[in-house]
Amino acid sequence: MRWGSWSEFLAMGGYGLYVWISFGVTMLSMVGEVLALRRRHAAAVGDIPAPLARTDV
Repeated sequence: MRWGSWSEFLAMGGYGLYVWISFGVTMLSMVGEVLALRRRHAAAVGDIPAPLARTDV
């Protein structure tokens, strides 16, 4: 697709609101998932007894 200006690009042929909200929700979900995984990983590593804990994580 070709757009003549940035405003046409952002409008996405009349579907801009749906498109940009979808992108926003997707990005928030992906960032939230990464943060949740990091938190769970840190909790899991913290639960490992000291002699068994890996130091290269």
